[in-house]
Amino acid sequence: MSEFVTTRLGDRVAYDHRGAGPALVFVAGAGPFRAIDPWTTATAEAAAALGVTTIVYDRVGRGESPATGRIGLDRELAAIEALIEVAGGTAVLCGHSSGCTISLAAADAGLPVAGLALWEAPIGAITGGAGPWAAEVERRIAAGDLEGALAHYMKDMPPEWLDGLRASPMYEAFVAQVVSYRPDGESLAWVESAPLAELLGGIAVPTRVYAGEDSFDAILAAADALTAAIPGATFRRMRGADHVWEPEAMAAELAAFVTACAAVAH
Repeated sequence: MSEFVTTRLGDRVAYDHRGAGPALVFVAGAGPFRAIDPWTTATAEAAAALGVTTIVYDRVGRGESPATGRIGLDRELAAIEALIEVAGGTAVLCGHSSGCTISLAAADAGLPVAGLALWEAPIGAITGGAGPWAAEVERRIAAGDLEGALAHYMKDMPPEWLDGLRASPMYEAFVAQVVSYRPDGESLAWVESAPLAELLGGIAVPTRVYAGEDSFDAILAAADALTAAIPGATFRRMRGADHVWEPEAMAAELAAFVTACAAVAH
C-alpha cells in the first residue's frame, strides 16, 4: 500500500518504503512511475531483503503524485529531500537515465546524499544541445501542445520507442504527464551549462556510474565523461539492455554500494 509525504513546497508524493538499514532512494527518469515499472520495484524488493531501506516513489506529476502548476526541478528536489527524511535523514540516490542528472542536482544543492548510483545518464546525447532542446519542450508545453512536447522530448531516442508508445493504451497518459518532464530537461541543460569537471568537481560523496552490457555508444561516452569529472567516481558495466538493468544483479550491486557508503559516512 502506498505511503505519502508532503514536501516543503506542498506536493503530496506517493512512495513504497521497504526494508531496514542504510537508505536508497530510486529517482526515475522521464516516463516511469511505480505502476508501470516492475523492474525498479523488483530491484527495491531484492535490495531490501539484503539489508537496505529502499524508497521507490512516483515523481511529482505522475502516478499517485498528481500535481498542478509548473512542475520544475525545484519541486522534484523538494520531493527527494522529503523522501530522504522519511528514509532516515540521509540516503544514496539511484538515478535512472535523466534521473541521474536530477540526482546530481540534488547532491549539488546540498541535500543529505550519502552516495550516487547513476544508471545510463544521457548526457551529451541530445542533438543541438540540451539547453535549446529543453527550451523547445517548454515552449510546446506552454502552448498546450503536449503531444508535440512529448515527441520533441523523445526526438533523439530510438524511433521505435515513440512508435511503440503511440501504439500503447498508455499513450494519452504519457502525453498528459509530459509536464512532469521539465525537471529532466532542466537538469540535463544544467549539466551541459559548464565543463563537467568544473560543474561536478565539488561532488564529495561516493559515486558509481553504470551502463548496461548492451548499452548505446552515446551512453558509454557519457559514463566515461561522468567518471572522469566526479572525484573518485568508479564505473561498472552491468547486465542490462535497452536502457534497463537486470533487477537481481542490480539489487546485489546496489545493496553492497549503499552499505559501503554508510560505512564511509560513519
